[in-house]
Amino acid sequence: MTDRMKIGQLYPNVLPPGSVRSDRSVSHSEAVAAEYKPFNQVFREQFVRLSQHAELRLRQRGITLGSEQLAKIDSAIDKAAAKGAKESLILLQDMAFIVNVKNRTVVTAMDGVSMKDNVFTQIDSAVIVS
Repeated sequence: MTDRMKIGQLYPNVLPPGSVRSDRSVSHSEAVAAEYKPFNQVFREQFVRLSQHAELRLRQRGITLGSEQLAKIDSAIDKAAAKGAKESLILLQDMAFIVNVKNRTVVTAMDGVSMKDNVFTQIDSAVIVS
């Protein structure tokens, strides 16, 4: 099975890069605009990314994020976006993350020790995740 077939099975409404729909009743661009999104757009819209700075801070502070924690951060970003937030503080367990909501990117990360006596600036919202 090719990668393109796998993508099509996993994401039936995503058109893999370089693919062309064979439906001749509508043009390719109309089909893409109507029901398909390019894979890279779906990826950008659906997944949490870490900036280089955030990755560095995670390593320095010994923070490991599992899939459950990333899912909770993803959900918190969705909630912040629904309220029109741009830069949000997400508090999860004993960790804090500053997130660029539009880009779905964690800008920096702190553990409980790093958060003490800290002032968070340049945020417009906070999401407390249980």
